Amino acid sequence: MEEALFELPLLDVHTHLDATHLAARGLGDLLLYHMVISDLYSAGCPDGGRLSEWPDEAEARGRILRALPFVERIENTSCYWGLRILLGDLYDWHEPIRSDNWERLDGAIRERSGEADWPGEVLDRGGIRRSVTELWRRHDGRADGLLQYSLEWAFFARCQWGEYDTALYELEQTWSQDAPSPPLPVTMGEDRPALARTVRTLEDVREAVDHYVACIPFEAILSTAQHLSTDLDYRLVSDEEMAAALKRRDRAGAAERDVYAGYILDLFLRRLGERPEPFVFQFSLGAEPLPYETGSRLSHRTLAQLGELVARHPRVSFHCYSSSAHANQTLCTLARELPNFVLAGYWWHSFFPPFIRRAMDERLDMLAVSRQIGFFSDAYCVEWSYAKAVLVRKMLAQVLARKVSMGQYDRETAIRVARAILFETPQALVGIAPREERVRRL
Repeated sequence: MEEALFELPLLDVHTHLDATHLAARGLGDLLLYHMVISDLYSAGCPDGGRLSEWPDEAEARGRILRALPFVERIENTSCYWGLRILLGDLYDWHEPIRSDNWERLDGAIRERSGEADWPGEVLDRGGIRRSVTELWRRHDGRADGLLQYSLEWAFFARCQWGEYDTALYELEQTWSQDAPSPPLPVTMGEDRPALARTVRTLEDVREAVDHYVACIPFEAILSTAQHLSTDLDYRLVSDEEMAAALKRRDRAGAAERDVYAGYILDLFLRRLGERPEPFVFQFSLGAEPLPYETGSRLSHRTLAQLGELVARHPRVSFHCYSSSAHANQTLCTLARELPNFVLAGYWWHSFFPPFIRRAMDERLDMLAVSRQIGFFSDAYCVEWSYAKAVLVRKMLAQVLARKVSMGQYDRETAIRVARAILFETPQALVGIAPREERVRRL
């Protein structure tokens, strides 16, 4: 089954690949992928924050040197398994990463990064026919042959650590710009630059949301991607409540936070619903801020309100990326009854083999193949896209082989199901246009 699945093409519906550096620029981009950083931090490494988007030589080298003493402690993890897969398959590297050999590995990675055809070759080896990334990472369009795009600009329903007016600040940021820009970080801390425009009234909110929608280049994107925080109350908010809460911004608390986010999100979804064709609203769910990254957390109230939110906006296609394994069964029941609700992949804190297999097993039993998307990598370089594609194929092979052994599927049905969720459904639901494979997978 695994051999058969490795011959199937797949589409990667959500990444952070950057057209200016699709492949790893050195060992730092691979060893210090943020999921591996969390492993290292838990093992005692002093660095818990992400590597900079464009690290200089001193930062990359310093972070690697501080991480190396802790690498041996994480070799048991599935994130490290992914690292071993990509290093072995793509760089023919089969040694442990240690202080006496890392520079040799770093040099080999840097050498390949300068080859123009290398990113496409890595994707082809993984059978990945197209990847979707953030629109701002398109730059001059040099990688349009490999990529399509999603808008990540403002996150109207994402909470920040210790803040209560985040939704307003996110909206103000976009209101102060004339075109989409990179989104704010996952964890802002206390660094909130002053903005050109400030939301003070209900009329300001409406004008700012309309400005946001008017700036969206719908012709250039397949979807928008945001986050829905479990800490928010997603009830309908009246104009009067929103106007009153705006006057209390300087002393806002949890109640005002919920009003700001609920009102802005609902207004934005209504604007999307007014478009001639249904638009894809991708959203992540079940990861909430911690000092450096996030933890998996999802309340039953959020799940109940999610159903109400999706039902209120039938002309928006909601694609859910959940990091909460325990919520998968509930989310499947919503997808069974809400025609505009789809489950996609395995996100962040659920991208670990036991949770991947569980989600696959439950979804295949509960949902039509046309209501589930089987893969996205969330990767920042093509090597991690490759590694995650390998892991997902391995887990899916185990799930399907078990169903065949029980007599639930025959072999042909199992392979047809796999092709549907990995390749056909992403085309139908997201609109991805697969490119032709140029070389065979390893």
